[in-house]
Amino acid sequence: MLFVQGFRESTAYGPAAVSCACPEEESMIIVSGQLHVAPDARVAYLAGCDAVVEQARKSPGCLDYALSADRLDPGRINVYERWESDADLEAFRGSGPEPEQAAAILGAEVSKYRISGVEVA
Repeated sequence: MLFVQGFRESTAYGPAAVSCACPEEESMIIVSGQLHVAPDARVAYLAGCDAVVEQARKSPGCLDYALSADRLDPGRINVYERWESDADLEAFRGSGPEPEQAAAILGAEVSKYRISGVEVA
């Protein structure tokens, strides 16, 4: 399991969700941020996440799920998830990361956002 699966609002991993006046059923959830691992452990950490990414992308309500190596910081992993609802996100989360993955994370800044509208760029 991946670390961000254990993410909860108002934890040390990032600020609480941005509040929104829109009804929950009309919003989209974005989880975005960064994980920090030892530079020499990043390739193995990401490889260990492949099954989680595949599982997430097949999960009901998952619109996008990506973990990627940062191009400039050798210890940074970029996190991006997009979900149809809180219920879909929570159903996927499970019990959190495997102990080995959690131990590899040196730091994290991951936030959950509630989006009430989307515009085509």
